[in-house]
Amino acid sequence: MSLIEIRDAEATPDIATVYAALRATMGVPQINLIWRHAAALPGVLDWLWAQARPALNSGAAAGARDRIAAAVRVPALAHSTAPEGVAALVETYNRGNLTNLAVLTAVRMRAEGVAQGTPRASAPVGPALPAPPPLPRLDTLPPAEAATVRALAAAHGLSDPAVVPSLYLHLAHWPEVLARLAGLLAPIFTGAALRDARDAAVAAAAVEAPGLIATLGPAPAAPAALPGFLATLGLFTREVIPAMVPVGLALRGAFA
Repeated sequence: MSLIEIRDAEATPDIATVYAALRATMGVPQINLIWRHAAALPGVLDWLWAQARPALNSGAAAGARDRIAAAVRVPALAHSTAPEGVAALVETYNRGNLTNLAVLTAVRMRAEGVAQGTPRASAPVGPALPAPPPLPRLDTLPPAEAATVRALAAAHGLSDPAVVPSLYLHLAHWPEVLARLAGLLAPIFTGAALRDARDAAVAAAAVEAPGLIATLGPAPAAPAALPGFLATLGLFTREVIPAMVPVGLALRGAFA
């Protein structure tokens, strides 16, 4: 499955308004693929944003973000030098992935019938992070770099192997970093380390979900495309994003 999406350059004014609000409420300069995919499905972005907006605006999602990060243990990677911009890019993905895992798990679990709980402590969103270079498209990369990106994605063992985590694609701006990423991440890709850390992120997000559900906005009427989107949302909140959380946290240490 290759997900349809609407990137910034293709966004209508209404979609661009939501994207700008997402950046402001998460403190990140880019939009996660699951949101770009929602924008390509009639009515789905509005359905998703109406629910997530209050949790993001209030700091409830940021509080959950920080607690999920604290619950995920990752192996220490060897320290690695990187060009200017790489560490900032990794931090952008860390904040975005953790925030999205928190709030989107809550939206999904409410759609599955989970009841709201007691809201937990909120936290500041954090200072705005610098804008990274534009996200490349996989089909425009040189063949060797595209093969490296696909191999890194394959190491995640996703149930949909066509989904490529955007961080790997974004790191193609630094080919020398991309080329040594598999070796650097070997402690995570060896044995059950990635699976265990991914499962810990999923479990931590599920713990946060009832409290976050209490902070979500009312769900609008379900658009026709919602059942298919919820299946994709399950893939992203159970596999794609949770697996990138430990990768990003480990790279934070490596590039510090």
